[in-house]
Amino acid sequence: MKEYASRLMSRLQSTEKSEKADAVYITDPYNMRYISGFAGGEGALLITQERCVLITDSRYTEAAQNESDFEVIEESRKHRREAILQEICQQQAVQHIAYEDLHLTCAAFAKLRKALPEISSWIPAGEEVNHLRRVKTAEEIALLQRAEAIGDAAFEDLRKILKTGMTELEVAAELEYFMKKHGAERLSFETIVASGPNSSMPHAVPTDRKIQRGDFLTMDFGCCYHGYCSDMTRTVAFGGLEARQTEIYETVLQAQKTALAVIRAGITGEEADRAARDIIEGAGYGECFGHSLGHSVGLYIHEDPRLAPGAEDVLEPGMAVTVEPGIYLPGYCGVRIEDLVIVTEDGCRNLTSSPKELLIFD
Repeated sequence: MKEYASRLMSRLQSTEKSEKADAVYITDPYNMRYISGFAGGEGALLITQERCVLITDSRYTEAAQNESDFEVIEESRKHRREAILQEICQQQAVQHIAYEDLHLTCAAFAKLRKALPEISSWIPAGEEVNHLRRVKTAEEIALLQRAEAIGDAAFEDLRKILKTGMTELEVAAELEYFMKKHGAERLSFETIVASGPNSSMPHAVPTDRKIQRGDFLTMDFGCCYHGYCSDMTRTVAFGGLEARQTEIYETVLQAQKTALAVIRAGITGEEADRAARDIIEGAGYGECFGHSLGHSVGLYIHEDPRLAPGAEDVLEPGMAVTVEPGIYLPGYCGVRIEDLVIVTEDGCRNLTSSPKELLIFD
């Protein structure tokens, strides 16, 4: 993993604001894992031109030594992190440290500056560290694909038992059980299950409401496999639908298929979002699609770049993004359909295989 540390140092020193950095301090757990291989999440990295150091406590030192090729130093009450940083900086003659200003709290940063008064400058790294994770390697894509396959398998199992009378909480519990059964390490986010009028809330929390005939049921769920996240949404129905409900579903499905057809390397996140939004607006539901079309996925469930209005980031081959348009009518119903795709030179590769035609359970 030291190659990622080397890439990071080179990247920081090639940017105007960080050209003086002779060390970088990493505290974001996802960046720690990406750069060092350490999955524990508790600790920090200090990378200089000559040393790659992973600082953590006794709960994680053995795991850190097994997972990472970094030099592991144990912190304790007798040998606090600030003292370890000071020792390394003095040994390596470090004067300018780039740090994760998007993650480090003001209180933690103030404590750090007080403990290391000899450091000449602290340089905000901004998005430079996160930027390393945007384009996925072949190994990362394989892990994302496996995580998404677990979600597909869980949804297939759920379809065999789904029926009216089940509560939203029961559906969520079954989905989570099936994902674990198929090899999930943990959930990538809290499972969303929303039925009937509750489905108009994009991030509804499952309740004890029972599924009824005439309901839409929206399920947004994902899991982690070797640290990498899956994310998918499916909306199904339970008989007795009104014509307007069917129209809403078909509009969302058309919007998603249109976006999938235009996503490729070289377009912006805004252009991808616009392709889906035009369909929904054309059907008269523009005000009912309040969130963005999608986001990147990796070690963390919501990464950059985004597929959203005003998103100027250009998509590159190897980026993993969700495509999830939706229509939500408060007090009536909501529909969202979401796939996870890998951007390619001439299109995108869909990692989600669950059916998208409207499934109706009687």
